[in-house]
Amino acid sequence: MPFKQNVYQYFLQMAEERVASLQKVLADLKDSAGNETKSTAGDKHEVGLAMLQIEQANAGSQLEDALSKKNALEKINPDNKADVVVNGSLLKTNRGYLFLCTALGKAEVDGEKVIALSPQSPLGQKLVGLTSGQTAEINGTQYFIESIH
Repeated sequence: MPFKQNVYQYFLQMAEERVASLQKVLADLKDSAGNETKSTAGDKHEVGLAMLQIEQANAGSQLEDALSKKNALEKINPDNKADVVVNGSLLKTNRGYLFLCTALGKAEVDGEKVIALSPQSPLGQKLVGLTSGQTAEINGTQYFIESIH
């Protein structure tokens, strides 16, 4: 399998695992809330229930973010190749590989360090539309595009 497809699959699996993990956390919190409502311990009960509701809201918002990132990844066709940097491009730069998809952070794929970043990020915005041989600079750091996959 080509390197770009390995990178895509890695980040897609990472996003799917994050979604599944957050869905489990949310389900566990709902179970805990169900058990809390059966309790009649007064103020302690109210505080415990309020804390569970806050945790549910936080997990819900994290799940929404994870689903959004997973959906953004699923819209990318890893077989597409463009001569200019677009959403879905894998760039080999003088500073390592950059995968323009959604903000998922750093990973190591096939022994290579890859950073998944959003096209809307400051660096992503500077890279979109560039071609091999061009440079983008952000915060004094230059990213020379060696190749686009």
